[in-house]
Amino acid sequence: MTEPRYDPSHEAAGKPAAAVAWLLYILSIPSANLLVILGLLVAYAARSGATGVARQHLDTQIRFFWSVFWWTIGLWILMIVSFLSVIGILLGFVFLGLLFLLSLWFTVKSVLGLFNLLQDRPA
Repeated sequence: MTEPRYDPSHEAAGKPAAAVAWLLYILSIPSANLLVILGLLVAYAARSGATGVARQHLDTQIRFFWSVFWWTIGLWILMIVSFLSVIGILLGFVFLGLLFLLSLWFTVKSVLGLFNLLQDRPA
């Protein structure tokens, strides 16, 4: 298997798929995170044929999804445990706020990623 070419001067195959994946990530909040899964599938499907900056964006999208996914799972577990204890209810609201901030950060980073892709810059 050959290494992907990240050379910015190389023609980027896969740029439309990377743009679609970023758009689906951006629509995560309005779609109750359903379109994020579709964006992940697009990134996985297009990754093997992509080159240049587009390949770097697709790799970033996949890593980004999984890192936010595991942070979300951890925060949900902490929030549920906090709400189950009487003393930890306030802490549960803190974790709920962190979940909101994580979703907001995911969307903002996706918008920045799309802007970078359209300008042929790395994510």
